[in-house]
Amino acid sequence: MATENSRQRVDTPGAPAPHLAAMRSPDRAGAPGGLHDAVLDLGGIRVRWLYDSDFHLDGGAMFGVVPKVLWSRRYPCDELNFIPLVACPILVEAGGLRILIDTGLGDKLNEKQRRNFGVRGPSRLEESLAARGLAPGDIDVVVLTHFDFDHASGVSYRDEQGRLRPRFPRARHVIQAAEWDDARHPDPRTANTYWRENWEPLAEAGLVEPVDGEATLAPGVRVVPTGGHTRGHQVVLLEGRRATALHLADLMPTHAHRNPLWVMAYDNFPLTSVEQKRRWLEAAVAGGWWILFYHDPFVLAARPDEEGWAELVRTGRRGLPGDKK
Repeated sequence: MATENSRQRVDTPGAPAPHLAAMRSPDRAGAPGGLHDAVLDLGGIRVRWLYDSDFHLDGGAMFGVVPKVLWSRRYPCDELNFIPLVACPILVEAGGLRILIDTGLGDKLNEKQRRNFGVRGPSRLEESLAARGLAPGDIDVVVLTHFDFDHASGVSYRDEQGRLRPRFPRARHVIQAAEWDDARHPDPRTANTYWRENWEPLAEAGLVEPVDGEATLAPGVRVVPTGGHTRGHQVVLLEGRRATALHLADLMPTHAHRNPLWVMAYDNFPLTSVEQKRRWLEAAVAGGWWILFYHDPFVLAARPDEEGWAELVRTGRRGLPGDKK
């Protein structure tokens, strides 16, 4: 794993920098850029990145009204305008709990869906957990930042008889009450991303814990509602003894979305996204926080400054504009 600065290398100001290390190469055969062994130690809170799958979406949809001539300077696309993305659930260990932030695309997609979303390979979330000596039954809490298919499809699977089962049978699944309501009652726009096969097994098993507003899940671990991408979208704030990290989920899908005005066409409430990004980025700059990424195949975490990124923690995968061939 490489650590680099967007302009020059700088150290984390203030408190000692968190321990951020790769214990072996993040690029392993069959899972490009996945199965990371990076660990972010915030002091009493440990963060690790898991790996579910690679997929591809239209660059214009991912960057909204931003002209391609601008975003393509910062992020690659192919000849069909598709950009590479990943689903990398984030494992947080705090207060004796194992907390999983989002769950990937799972293994229930049909062939048409896999083709349309440019999915590469099978779901490897359980393999990624096993590489850390864990099984789905070891997860205590699942945080669903929102219920779009690329974040929530991993919550369930089909058993040998084809019946839908919760993948994390012991975990309470924390979601904003507004998001839970919308997921079960989609409108014509959201029906394409809120799927019954994801929410119904959780509801039947009584594993859903809707929250209304901010909620503390473990010492230093909070979910905070933002709206924007969806009505009930929430972010996760991790405040350790030594450092703070913030997962903005789909308010900041990749490091190339650093500009608060660069929001996705997928956002249901784009002006809310802009305002929430601005607010949270100001706090992150002032506090020297880390921003964590779920969808970025090139960057695991980054620290923002007034001009952009003070420091980027790369996955080891190359392909960004400016990378050496």
